[in-house]
Amino acid sequence: MDAEAPAVTMHIGELAEKTGLSLRTIRHYDEVGLLKPTGRTDGGFRLYTHQDFSRLMLIRRMKPLGFPLEEMTDLLRVIDALSSSDSTSAVDSDVRRELDTFITEADKRRAKLQEQLAMADEFLSLLREQ
Repeated sequence: MDAEAPAVTMHIGELAEKTGLSLRTIRHYDEVGLLKPTGRTDGGFRLYTHQDFSRLMLIRRMKPLGFPLEEMTDLLRVIDALSSSDSTSAVDSDVRRELDTFITEADKRRAKLQEQLAMADEFLSLLREQ
């Protein structure tokens, strides 16, 4: 028997627990099209797969870098395009350039956070010396 096994799914509560994000945040991401559930139960409850979980974790990791929802959507589009295209297409080359632009921007944002963290550490040291 070579039937494809059904994807293991989880409800929004389990997804929220696994990601550390609130139900409200996940619902908002659905409303704005950032993370659509893979399916719904007969009762209309959202169902998510491991792939949805991975996508949500990527979104969660973008948040501290201050990427707005629109840029998150753009990056997810780039990642989706790369995972669905063949590696020799011209589109792939353009999409890779877009990815490189996101990487450069993420590096800049990370450096800024690192500077802010160093200032916070310095501040705490000053307080502890009092």
